[in-house]
Amino acid sequence: MKYGIIAAMNEEMIEIKKIMTDIKENKIHELIFFVGSINNNEVCLVQCGIGKVNAARVTQIMIDNFKPECIINVGSAGSANDELEIGDIVIGKYFVQHDFDLTAFGHKKGYIPNIGDKIECNNKFIDEMKETISNLSNNEYNVKIGTIASGDLFCTDINVKNEIRNNYNADAIDMESSAIVQICYLDKVPFVIIRSISDKPNGNNHITFEKFLKLASKRCAVLLNEFMK
Repeated sequence: MKYGIIAAMNEEMIEIKKIMTDIKENKIHELIFFVGSINNNEVCLVQCGIGKVNAARVTQIMIDNFKPECIINVGSAGSANDELEIGDIVIGKYFVQHDFDLTAFGHKKGYIPNIGDKIECNNKFIDEMKETISNLSNNEYNVKIGTIASGDLFCTDINVKNEIRNNYNADAIDMESSAIVQICYLDKVPFVIIRSISDKPNGNNHITFEKFLKLASKRCAVLLNEFMK
């Protein structure tokens, strides 16, 4: 199968490159796409940068140029669910944009015209991910299938975190995945989102994020490697 893999940050991308073989580089619009293999699957890896606009732009460029059969987004996220600890992993089943607001026109916050309140991951890939999780049998950290909320905000305020949790039943908060998912949804390309918890919003979690980003990135790579077997 042919996969497109997107990471927002270099630290997240490096861990994926470590499990790739036969890597070749392609440059498009100042972006470097790394084409190679993971477990006999053809893959194309790229760093999109931080935020929804960057993520959407690079997703469309990848789809147009490499024609992946599935897009995978890996990376770190903040915890919205107090039961999730640093290093735990969230597999996205539902995706919302917590900063998309048309409430002035009578819609729920997060509602996007022609999209709806949320986007759902294909059940086929969720079932495959459940099997992957069972194969790992790792007691060091939890893996949860849940809801990811995205917005152009690095969330540090616990009150904002609680609002996102309460409004969307969110488990994790990031800045890219829901934009990637929206492009995939519109282009009819299946997707899988793997996010590892790097921080818990508490006012100082930017410090925690920097400390645990590498751990989160490594755990995403381990799960991805197993998934692609």
